[in-house]
Amino acid sequence: MNTTTVTARPPQRSTSLVAGALYLLTFVSVPTLALYRPVKGADYILGPGPDTAATFGGLLEIIVALAGIGTAVVLFPLLKRHNERLALGLVVSRVLEASTIFLGVAFILSVVTLRKDAAGADALPISHTLVALYDRIFLLGQSFMPAVTDLLLGLLLYQSRLVPRALSRIGLVGSPLLMIGYLAVLFGVISQHGPLAGLFALPVALFEFSLGIWLLVKGFDPEAVAALEDKAQSGSRPSAQISRSGAPPATVTGHA
Repeated sequence: MNTTTVTARPPQRSTSLVAGALYLLTFVSVPTLALYRPVKGADYILGPGPDTAATFGGLLEIIVALAGIGTAVVLFPLLKRHNERLALGLVVSRVLEASTIFLGVAFILSVVTLRKDAAGADALPISHTLVALYDRIFLLGQSFMPAVTDLLLGLLLYQSRLVPRALSRIGLVGSPLLMIGYLAVLFGVISQHGPLAGLFALPVALFEFSLGIWLLVKGFDPEAVAALEDKAQSGSRPSAQISRSGAPPATVTGHA
């Protein structure tokens, strides 16, 4: 009788595959830069035409927000074995980042609603305000929060050696650069939509994209995973009992 042997996939490999796919999914919103351009025009709500592009762009950003949360949640059980506080901070940072994305989508779709309702010229100041709010929330959610998120992730991956340290260093270097770019835009040194702002954001984008590819193709380092498992097991072992007085329990020796 023929038997079929099924090799179970290691849990950490399943984790790396899901996390890698989610990281790559966070790049689907790149077209929104073009999709939102008409909405951000000065007279958008007065002009004719469909609103499909803006709505589709909003949908892409929602997908990115959910995928971003997913990356941190999927990695948390593994990363917490190294440092639970940093791993929890990564999850919180991702949630805050996603919240800014949701809010930005609400601003854009509010402009679309004004147009559909034929609000007219009276709504121009409101639409301009909503676009300005979107730009500000985008700056916070796509520059400041990713810098915090990737700094935490870079530290966790660098210290745990789950991926090559050369890859982790991209995040550790890119995060401060992105923060510098954020401050430069905030204080008006460079333009938010200029090429310099894009250059400051490039290393972080490279880090997350490369990480997604690596997790899909290679996965985590088996020795690093084993070390984390040993660390978790050693941390869960019960310590020696201590008496209420603070002294260790006495040893009773029997005599024949």
